[in-house]
Amino acid sequence: MSDFLPTGIQLTYLVAASLFILGLKKLGSPASARNGNLIAAVGMLLAIVATMLDQHVLNYEMILVGLAIGSVIGAVIAYKVQMTEMPQMVGLLNGLGGASSALIAVAEFWRLLDSSQPIPLDVNISMLLDVLIGGVTLTGSFLAFAKLQGLISGTPITFPLQQPFNLLLLGSYLAGSAYLIRTPDSLPVFLAVVAVSLVLGVMFVLPIGGGDMPVVISLLNSLSGVAAAAAGFVVMNNMLIIAGALVGASGLILTEIMCKAMNRSLFSVLFSAFGSVSTSSGGAAAGASDQPVRSIDAEEGAMMLGYARSVVIVPGYGMAVAQAQHSVRELADQLERMGVDVKYAIHPVAGRMPGHMNVLLAEANVAYTQLYDMEDINPQFEQADVALVIGANDVVNPAARSDKNSPIYGMPILEVDRAKQTIVIKRGMSAGFAGVDNELFYKAKTTMLFGSAKDMVAKLVSEVKQL
Repeated sequence: MSDFLPTGIQLTYLVAASLFILGLKKLGSPASARNGNLIAAVGMLLAIVATMLDQHVLNYEMILVGLAIGSVIGAVIAYKVQMTEMPQMVGLLNGLGGASSALIAVAEFWRLLDSSQPIPLDVNISMLLDVLIGGVTLTGSFLAFAKLQGLISGTPITFPLQQPFNLLLLGSYLAGSAYLIRTPDSLPVFLAVVAVSLVLGVMFVLPIGGGDMPVVISLLNSLSGVAAAAAGFVVMNNMLIIAGALVGASGLILTEIMCKAMNRSLFSVLFSAFGSVSTSSGGAAAGASDQPVRSIDAEEGAMMLGYARSVVIVPGYGMAVAQAQHSVRELADQLERMGVDVKYAIHPVAGRMPGHMNVLLAEANVAYTQLYDMEDINPQFEQADVALVIGANDVVNPAARSDKNSPIYGMPILEVDRAKQTIVIKRGMSAGFAGVDNELFYKAKTTMLFGSAKDMVAKLVSEVKQL
């Protein structure tokens, strides 16, 4: 039995890793995402059971107590959190993942220090990398949470000599790490590099604006996986290494997809402080254009929608803030009963996290078959009678396609201006995250329906029912 146990544990890890990979594959489609999440959860359960059977695990009581407390807290939070607050939830989970990995390195350092055992070079390097990545992920994610939650300003926060200061911090960490490699048992220096890693996380996210949060969340998710893999090397656990590598790789791929969707490089997202100064595509202040706009009321909007043959609904962050997704689905259902073909156009970076709109619409039981990615829906806008834009801004701005002076020039957009008519539901004429004026609002085929997304959509539903 004693000979079989180590082999059985490693075989269980192999099965768990296979389930992780299968789960990630299924998470790539909204239709299979729930099953993918369940499969990955089963894999994690197997990994936990196998680890608890490992001979190095001695205190089962504390592990079970922690598992019970964590499960209760997680279940309560998952039940109570609003779908509109999911980006904040993801940010917190990223931070806690980084904290867990960093604490493994701190605990292992403390154990080796108390036991007076020499710290092997490979373990020492792994611990230092784990502390750096885990610490940056912890404080960076918590700061991203604070920005998303509105606890601090979502605009980039910069100060003179910021980048040299960051380089000084990084240099201090590298110098401290070099000292620890030569003198591994120096507790004050180790605690100092831990503190520097936490400050680096704050400085990493501080100059990044709210418009770039989808990219930041994806990158921090990737870093939490890399930190977990480093923790796996610290304690020599194969499952932790594999799981961390999968999370790190998938998060990095998603980060690249987000950057491509914004036509921005990762370097530009992290270091350009995009959005700190509001500029319009023509160089004037955002929202200051004196061009006329055409506004309508809910009755006119309902007539345009009700007598259309094809309607494309474009959800944005304004819909999320107003929690209007259920009203939007009710409007779509009513239009379909009248024979109108309804589709939803989803931009990759609409909202504040990757897949934000998909999650909100799934909560409202919108069929997956009605959701169209940007590449699939753009060719269909010319055949659409009405494009209904609900709270979206930068992702539908034609300046990205036509104005070379615009900060968002080259960013792929949903080409709603090609539809026969466009209705934009918005509270006012304010600019989006990018801080640029939206040319769409002034197009001859565009009409503005001013007001809260939830209120205006509810009025549209009421008016459509009377047609």
